[in-house]
Amino acid sequence: MSRIDVFVAPKPSPALIKIMTFVNRVVMLHGVPGLRDLLPFNRLAGLRGVANVRHIDFPDDDRQRLKACSGAGKATFITPNHPEFFTDWMIDKEIVSQVSPLAASWATHGVVNGLGRAMQKFWLANNLIAQIPGNSGAAKEHSVAWALKGHGVLLHPEGGVGWHANVVAPLLPGAVEMGFEALKRGRATDGDFKAWIAPVVWKLAFTRDVERALAQECGYVEKSLKIERHAADTLPERVHHIYATLLSRDESACDMMPDAQTPYAARQERLLIELSRHLGKLIPVESGALVESGAGEIAELLRRSRRWLREGAGDAEEQKQVRTLADTIQRIQRLGPWAWANPRITQEEIAEHLKRIRNDYCKGTLRDTINRFVPQPAGPRRAHIRAPEPLGLHAWQGSIDEALAELHRRMQDAITAIVGQVEAGGGFIFYPNPFYHR
Repeated sequence: MSRIDVFVAPKPSPALIKIMTFVNRVVMLHGVPGLRDLLPFNRLAGLRGVANVRHIDFPDDDRQRLKACSGAGKATFITPNHPEFFTDWMIDKEIVSQVSPLAASWATHGVVNGLGRAMQKFWLANNLIAQIPGNSGAAKEHSVAWALKGHGVLLHPEGGVGWHANVVAPLLPGAVEMGFEALKRGRATDGDFKAWIAPVVWKLAFTRDVERALAQECGYVEKSLKIERHAADTLPERVHHIYATLLSRDESACDMMPDAQTPYAARQERLLIELSRHLGKLIPVESGALVESGAGEIAELLRRSRRWLREGAGDAEEQKQVRTLADTIQRIQRLGPWAWANPRITQEEIAEHLKRIRNDYCKGTLRDTINRFVPQPAGPRRAHIRAPEPLGLHAWQGSIDEALAELHRRMQDAITAIVGQVEAGGGFIFYPNPFYHR
């Protein structure tokens, strides 16, 4: 068993956590005032701020609401949305430093345990918990025990990064399940013990027009993926053309005839159904059978496929085919219905499209690897952070699924409100959305 498959309990160092909080605030987020806007210093990520978040809008009422449900006699699970990689930890770190400095944070096992022993020691000292796919029991047990001490635990209920800040993806149940377990244990010794699920959402908005920088990044993606640019295309149309070309390649690999005249959404749906049928034929009937249509059915097929792979069923060639098909379906699905839901698209959404494409398709070079772990924004940004009303499990009468639905509603409502406020203040630059069809 490799080290990344083994849970190692964090060993938090309060001194190191304070140092990293300071470094995070100055170098990772804000940059160095006086240098961050001057050539050549503004080309150095550490001086301009790696995440280039110049301003943080975190109202005191929201901060106090989050702080009030943390501390002794309470088990608190903080659940932020997850729209962007790397910046997530920067902003999460900033939030918990203000409300619960010793909160533990969940992170992917590849980050915590997969970068060598020295980095593992560093991350464990920063109180990061490794999420081990298919083997999360020890991490959950440690999280419940840590939450019972009143320090709090932070984890992203959306799971992986989706690069869609305006939309909260379906939530995973881990935080709610651990919250109920902590409540049960806490009430065993304290009848007034409380358990909270404390949602947090944040939205990043550029502080100036960044079309030129976005166009340069789009050009890099086109060149990397060998996609010819149409000279007359606008920036959003270039992004749409990249996606349409990549979809055509997947259609051809599945022996389907690409149809450029059909809207992207319809083409994607047709391809996903075909891929799912192929996948359903490779795993036993009792593990999934065939999938006709529907995101729910496809999600269930993917879940059963992952379990089939973990169990080591089938021979090596069958496992390779199942893994390839499952990975292809997941990659195609990462562009969801939110992409064609609105007639307009913002620079922030274009930036998200480019980062998603680079993460999913641009691989093999050091530049691409660095971008995957530390993606660089197209320009300076403001982070709008809100803490919706926390969900008190000690007063909740519904099921886990109902609690998840309520948590999702509160998070989505808060995000929608932020977007509305920024738009009302003229904070977005809009373009016609080429993905949109009536």
